Amino acid sequence: MNMHIKSGWGSRIFDTLNISLLIAFALATVIPFIYVIAGSFATQKELLLRGFILFPTEFTLDAYKYIFSTQTLVRSLAVTIYITVVGTLINIFFTCLMAYPLARKDMDFRKPILLMVVFTMLFSGGMIPTFLVVKQLGMIDSYWSLMIPGAISAFNLIIIRNFFQQLPDGLEESAKIDGCNDLGIFIRIVLPLSMPAIATFSLFYAVGHWNTFFNAILYINDNTKWPIQVLLRQIVILASGGVGDSTAMEADYVTPPEQSVKMAVIVVSTLPILLVYPFLQKHFAKGVLLGSVKG
Repeated sequence: MNMHIKSGWGSRIFDTLNISLLIAFALATVIPFIYVIAGSFATQKELLLRGFILFPTEFTLDAYKYIFSTQTLVRSLAVTIYITVVGTLINIFFTCLMAYPLARKDMDFRKPILLMVVFTMLFSGGMIPTFLVVKQLGMIDSYWSLMIPGAISAFNLIIIRNFFQQLPDGLEESAKIDGCNDLGIFIRIVLPLSMPAIATFSLFYAVGHWNTFFNAILYINDNTKWPIQVLLRQIVILASGGVGDSTAMEADYVTPPEQSVKMAVIVVSTLPILLVYPFLQKHFAKGVLLGSVKG
């Protein structure tokens, strides 16, 4: 009886410590977002007087009016949305199309091909050879340069392949008896059953495209084709970075401080991809864990 009481107290202390640590980590993650959002709505006076703001006493939309006074931000946001949507579709299409044959035990040369896929996870051609390939293919200053070179992620391919391997063989055999070919089995049976994994890795690919900036710096020279992350980098380095035009505002309009402009652009560039998470969150654990149990 005494041992049961001690075990109960120990469990409560352990749970309390775990909850406290999780709350601390959660606050350390959330507070910077709150600070950026609050700073984007704060006035210049409050930003000067208060070094750290979590809730502004006086709200203003001057920073947002400024960044939307020109088409620069809207154009970059549209470019990013286009790259994210089209690039994710390309990623999922080619990844699933390659993962399914590698999951079939009757495929010839399956292991050598899989070995070459794993090899790319350890070694790569490097930045300069990749740039030369992209240049020779005529993709400089093209959106394809941001989507085609990374069309298939080796890690995601292996996880999705493992997911396909876990599907019951009886489903494919029954479909073949009904006269369905391999492509029909893939489209009508495998893909519908794999939606949790596809939804999960679609989000992984989409976040990667949304946050891309290094490849855009390498391959995109035309500033009208810059995605939002490259524009954000320019704003951080060059203050306003030409994102707004104060002359287009009212006569009594006062240009917002640089810090407020930067925070407003960060909010605008982060909010769209954050809104996608709640719709796909339920698929995360199921999609990833099911594909990682079996090797």
